[in-house]
Amino acid sequence: MANETHQGQACQRLTLPCGDTVLVALQGAHVLSWVSQGRERLFLSPDNLWDGKSAIRGGVPVCFPQFNQRGTLPKHGFARNMNWTVGEAVASGDAAHIDFTLSTNPDTLAIWQQAFVAVLRVALAPGQLTVTLTVNNTEAQNELHFSGALHTYLAVDDIDLTELRGLGGRPEWDAVADVHGLADEALYFDGEFDRVYDAAANPLHLQDGTSTLQIEQSPSWANSVVWNPGEGKCAALADMPAQGFARMLCVEAAQVFDPISIPAGGQWVGWQRLTVS
Repeated sequence: MANETHQGQACQRLTLPCGDTVLVALQGAHVLSWVSQGRERLFLSPDNLWDGKSAIRGGVPVCFPQFNQRGTLPKHGFARNMNWTVGEAVASGDAAHIDFTLSTNPDTLAIWQQAFVAVLRVALAPGQLTVTLTVNNTEAQNELHFSGALHTYLAVDDIDLTELRGLGGRPEWDAVADVHGLADEALYFDGEFDRVYDAAANPLHLQDGTSTLQIEQSPSWANSVVWNPGEGKCAALADMPAQGFARMLCVEAAQVFDPISIPAGGQWVGWQRLTVS
């Protein structure tokens, strides 16, 4: 493990003997970069503010304890805007992981009356990145309710040549057109794309013309979200370059519609795993 700064922000880096590496910012326990087999696998916008407070566009934002604007909290909750505490890196053979922790504090209590401890584990193995969110309800009596996502921005060479397979037949809500249906076996991206799926039990496969990435998530996440802003919406995003949409696709492990409930003293665990194939 190494301490680094990226655009002035404190970060931690894990590097494996094979050369694979991951860079995580303390703000949001936000994975900024994952290089595997010599290629950057995540998209990170070059137009971020990097002021330590604004949400970071790209990488793997942790949306907690609210998905999007489905509630009274700031968009996608507060976890991605706050500094997490970093633990010690643990190496085991050719793999390594590091934990980041966010718990109840005066800033969280000011907007969310809930006692909790959240832990994000970033685990690196050759050709594989696993991000695991663990939420502990430290209340003595009350249930904890939350929604959220691992809002992963995957790097692609060209969105026009990109396809995603594995969601065929799954219930689909197209948020752009506000229509419900069933997913096609292969998803293609021409213009704004924002859809929520009932999560599939099998892995998804992202093909971008030069390589394939396998995407898995734990069954504790009810949904998968697939998003690309398209050219028009991308141009209106202050923290994205005008053509940024062409080099990214979000494939998220998410809880969108029905909040997760954790009993007092209980724990919930949800993960997403990316494997170069």
